[in-house]
Amino acid sequence: MKIYTIGFTRKSAKEFFEILKRNDVKQVVDIRLNNTSQLAGFTKKNDLAYFLKELCGIEYYHFKFLAPTKEIRDRYIESKDWDVYVEEYLRLLEERGVIDKLERSFFEMRTCLLCSEPTAEHCHRRLLAEYLKKQWGDVEVVHL
Repeated sequence: MKIYTIGFTRKSAKEFFEILKRNDVKQVVDIRLNNTSQLAGFTKKNDLAYFLKELCGIEYYHFKFLAPTKEIRDRYIESKDWDVYVEEYLRLLEERGVIDKLERSFFEMRTCLLCSEPTAEHCHRRLLAEYLKKQWGDVEVVHL
């Protein structure tokens, strides 16, 4: 099974949707805390769901319980301590019982985790994808 990840920052709408289509993504799981941001107009919740469906035939889901808390995010923005952020986010996934709330079969449908960061290097989408790989085994993570 492959789990894809993508960030929309520094991508035009054309580039963003073409990447998803080219990789035959079937569903996008938005893991942002706030999916109504003005950061990129095409990625606001209702607009994004519409564009994904109409342009690409992709289903849209927002799983807020996979997002870091505002407090965790704010501490990271202030401290820039990535190691602390990783520790706090992974602990949050455990506390929320994420692995019990997610069905592996759901992710077998060419699923892509969405966040805003331009690359996965310092983004919770990478941490989540790696967490799922560790829990489920036999998962390939592909960052788009």
